[in-house]
Amino acid sequence: MNNVNGKIIVVTGGGQGLGAAICRTLAEDGAIVIPVDVKPENLTKITEEIKGKGGQIEGFQMNVADVSNVEQVMTQIIDKHGRIDAVINNAGIDYTMAIDEISNDQFSQVINVNLVGPFNVSKAIYSHFKQNGKGHIVNIASTASKRAWPNASAYHASKWGLLGLSHALHSELRKDNIKVTAVVAGGMQTPFILERFPDTPLDVLQDPKNVAETIKFVLSMPEASVIPEVMVVPMKETSWP
Repeated sequence: MNNVNGKIIVVTGGGQGLGAAICRTLAEDGAIVIPVDVKPENLTKITEEIKGKGGQIEGFQMNVADVSNVEQVMTQIIDKHGRIDAVINNAGIDYTMAIDEISNDQFSQVINVNLVGPFNVSKAIYSHFKQNGKGHIVNIASTASKRAWPNASAYHASKWGLLGLSHALHSELRKDNIKVTAVVAGGMQTPFILERFPDTPLDVLQDPKNVAETIKFVLSMPEASVIPEVMVVPMKETSWP
């Protein structure tokens, strides 16, 4: 197995929750982590934390749904660091609302961040990876890409779409020696769930570090192998068989 030591890895939505856990885990293994996030205060917090522990990190403010912003920031990162070795499409939002409550704008916003965002980032990095002769795109899907529950039509549409996009890119980009992996994550102890569902028992959710460790494993695979999809769920998650 390889490791991520010295790799330059971009993490979207890297300022909190799973994104922050990914940054911590990869930085501990020697990666140069580049969190991008729409919220500068989150970037400041994770940057100060990892730097305080001796890790290598630099944050950039970026909106994954804004094509020109994505292209500008990715170019800026490459110009400053010389290359990007992997991107992790983690940024995500949701509105827990019934179809007669959610607005068209809210539905579109979820699709634009959760599905169009990963497409924007993947498209922006493709030529760089192709020129380098290698690269890795990791898409953070969800068990919401495998099942469905009420009041989450936008989220399900985005995550089912992301899983399809991930497998399509895996098939398409292998010719260029570019790896694409979908990580299907079950419920985690992150603000994404706990701020919306504060009564959720913690023992049915997994530590986001467990998912981050899986991502590190995926990124550390030998050059000649790729994991197209992997699922990580809590042992006690009652809504998944």
